[in-house]
Amino acid sequence: MRAHVPGAEGAALQAADAGSQPGPEESKPEAAYHAFGCSIFPSSMAPAAERAGATLQREEWGNITYPLLFIQLNQLFSTPAGLEWRETARWIKFEEKVEDGGERWSAPHVPALPLHSLFQLRTCLQKGTVLLDLDAPNFKEIIGKTKSWSEPGAQLSKTPLKEQLRNRFKKKVPPGAEAAHIAVGEVEFLEQPFTAFIRLRQGVALGSLSEVALPSRFLFILLGPRAKAKAYYEVGRAMATLLTDEVFQRVAWQAEQREELIAGMEAFLDELTVLPPGKWDPSARIPPPSCLPSPHRRTTVHQPDGQSHGNGDIAAAGDRAGPRRAHSREELERTGRLFGGLLQDIRRKARWYGSDFSDGLHLQCLSAVLYIYLVTVTNAITFGGMLGDATANMQGVLESFLGTAFAGFVFCLFSGQPLTILSSTGPVLVFERLLFSFSQDYGLDYLEFRLWIGLWVAFFGVVLVATEASHLVRYFTRFTEEGFCALISLIFIYDSLKKMLSLADTFPINWQYRLDNVTSYSCICNLSSPGHGSTWNDTPLPSALAPWQPPAALAMLSRTQCLDQGGYLLGTSCQYVPDVTLFSFLLFGGTFLSCTVLKRFRSSRYFPVGVRKVVSDFAIILAILASCAVDAALGLETPKLLVPSELKPTNPARGWIIFPFGANPWWVCLVSTVPAVLVTILIFMDQQITAVILNRREYKLQKGAGFHLDLLCVSLLMVVTSITGLPWYVSATVISLAHMESLRKESTTSAPGEHPKFLGIREQRLTGLAVFILTGVSVFMAPVLKHIPMPVLYGVFLYMGVAALNSIQLTDRVRLLLMPAKHQPDLAYLRHVPLRRVHLFTIIQLLCLALLWVLKSTVAAIIFPVMLLALVGIRKGLERIFTLHDLSWLDSLLPETARKEAGGKQPREQEEESNSEESELMHRRGPEINVSVN
Repeated sequence: MRAHVPGAEGAALQAADAGSQPGPEESKPEAAYHAFGCSIFPSSMAPAAERAGATLQREEWGNITYPLLFIQLNQLFSTPAGLEWRETARWIKFEEKVEDGGERWSAPHVPALPLHSLFQLRTCLQKGTVLLDLDAPNFKEIIGKTKSWSEPGAQLSKTPLKEQLRNRFKKKVPPGAEAAHIAVGEVEFLEQPFTAFIRLRQGVALGSLSEVALPSRFLFILLGPRAKAKAYYEVGRAMATLLTDEVFQRVAWQAEQREELIAGMEAFLDELTVLPPGKWDPSARIPPPSCLPSPHRRTTVHQPDGQSHGNGDIAAAGDRAGPRRAHSREELERTGRLFGGLLQDIRRKARWYGSDFSDGLHLQCLSAVLYIYLVTVTNAITFGGMLGDATANMQGVLESFLGTAFAGFVFCLFSGQPLTILSSTGPVLVFERLLFSFSQDYGLDYLEFRLWIGLWVAFFGVVLVATEASHLVRYFTRFTEEGFCALISLIFIYDSLKKMLSLADTFPINWQYRLDNVTSYSCICNLSSPGHGSTWNDTPLPSALAPWQPPAALAMLSRTQCLDQGGYLLGTSCQYVPDVTLFSFLLFGGTFLSCTVLKRFRSSRYFPVGVRKVVSDFAIILAILASCAVDAALGLETPKLLVPSELKPTNPARGWIIFPFGANPWWVCLVSTVPAVLVTILIFMDQQITAVILNRREYKLQKGAGFHLDLLCVSLLMVVTSITGLPWYVSATVISLAHMESLRKESTTSAPGEHPKFLGIREQRLTGLAVFILTGVSVFMAPVLKHIPMPVLYGVFLYMGVAALNSIQLTDRVRLLLMPAKHQPDLAYLRHVPLRRVHLFTIIQLLCLALLWVLKSTVAAIIFPVMLLALVGIRKGLERIFTLHDLSWLDSLLPETARKEAGGKQPREQEEESNSEESELMHRRGPEINVSVN
């Protein structure tokens, strides 16, 4: 890890007298402090420092972007062959040092700097040479313009760095990056230190001086007399750390005078955190934090009249510029025209329609298709079986397959948010069970009654679209979203565990088996009639057993052959069943754990990043394949995935078309409006809450939502599924979240120590279309699908439910109830809301969740849709229990409350509050770690 510096070009670093350096103007450090409102003493402000303060606090942060800097620290060493530059450290975001021996880089870490080195660096900038926008084509000319030099004896080696190291690290540097070089060392011919800060007008390639072949933009040179090499090295580290700071980088790029650089450094010093000596180990390397504050928020934290914070509250003040507020979305603004919102949705989505197909041509989409396909098939079978039990097979597994394939395909083709997956959901299943029971009790034809309800629901849905009722989803705050999402997640977890426990009835565990009695266990086939004492001689033998074979050959008959020939099993072990249940639970738990571990493999320390990414993308498929392989190797008869193989109704008494008249009295079409209202509320709440969750700001969706268009598609599909007697479909929260999660986009290049950045979701229609096409043709794939054990798919269900449950803040707050205060994580809302108020908010949410679960599971389920709507009213009532400040951190403010609170704010302040929100679903916050000073 050395960069040998040639002699011809590096000649120059010899003989300069610090006393002959140009005398820069003396700057006033306190002026920079005053610019940021941190100084407790009044002072005059230099014009240059004033401009630097304006640079740091200007509003146009997003208008100008600068290349990322790769920073390299070279130290001058004296060797028998002469002077030699060696690379000793490098930075992109965090510091990496060359370990002793020069063969290994350290792990990336937050640099810990001696306080004295920062003061020395400020002196270097004040008194040293500063050249801004220097025109020079090579390193030799740069040095020549910096100072007149005599011919040196040092040689710059033309040998490049190790190719392996260069190639590996180059992948970490994003395209368009430039280099900054820090050169420090001690020489014999200087009596006083010489320093120079240089910014080149154009990036210049400096040959083998740089580890990575990048154009160089900044140089900092510090040479001085001997016996102070450690001090020079620490000043160089301080300069490199300063250049990694995004705020100072902007100043360094835009500065026109020395004073602006110094003001930028003072701003950097304002935010340092000092660790006292003796209270920590300076040799300890602080690992990079998982989340960093944006540079824009850092410049808005310090206000001239702001109240001081203590005990880490400065960092907390930077967490957010203000509390959470309800954000108005373009998709939810009322136009005041009939179908105005729908027309806006169509116009918004039409320009993306072509890219919705081209953006799906990616390998990641293949893993998403396989994953969601298996989940959708399992869900169709599970809910199809439940519907069959609840409706006497008027709707069964085949109807569930065909309805899922048709409704999902049409929705993905025309909807506003094609990432949504349609499915039969638990609340809809509850209503179907109640409707069938009501029809049986009052002698009504279930399917005809259901047809009229579906037609009315479709009509009411179109009315809601025409009147832009979807704008009401602005009242669905975190309180409502989390309650509904937690309910659906718990349904997934409960159903998967319930299905697994039911295996104990189908495949009972042999509790009576005793190893000591193994010699007494036997089972034979008796082909005589039960109760008759027949002998082996008068037993009619099958053709496969010739009469001359011994009677013991009868024992070779299989259980199926014996029963088919009219025999029966006789013996003490005939009721023995291998522990299929136990092995099924092992498959169930193994699949769940495999999905969890493989999904997190992306952040593992093992294998290259490309391998980790592929394993993480295909985690669910790999877990399913591994479990299927184990099942096939052992050969136990675990329950398998069985799909219908014939296209005919599950119940022969029904057809594929349901007629509206004939079986029920004429007045049923009018009475149907009453249950239709309840179903409309259920469909609206189920669909729109899921849509709000999927279109959260933190997902960084670029193509917009389509609340009105989605509701229209679901309403029109109600007509078709009601006429054909297929199940009703609505957005499936958990499966849709799993679909979104499988399409996450992250940065392909990241600095060492930096976590990959979440870039958004791969928005397209191909994955959904492929999933539902495969679901439709699954009827013809039965020979392949029958090898997949159902416990494996139930394990995937459990993983999806747990993953969705862990994605909401409610789960974190429930953990806080069981956690002593000293062990609680440093969450943002805990810094601003008293813990007892947090617990009270959590308990109220849990009570609402328990009430929803009870209503869903009892005869009172008919009012379940109304209770979903009542969550919004309960949230409004919380404003009488909690202050708006508490609600703004634990939830978000309702629209009218937010308007009152924002009435007195300037537009810029409101924009800062909007931009300051961080994703709590995508990125968990950790305690902020500032550059430490020892």
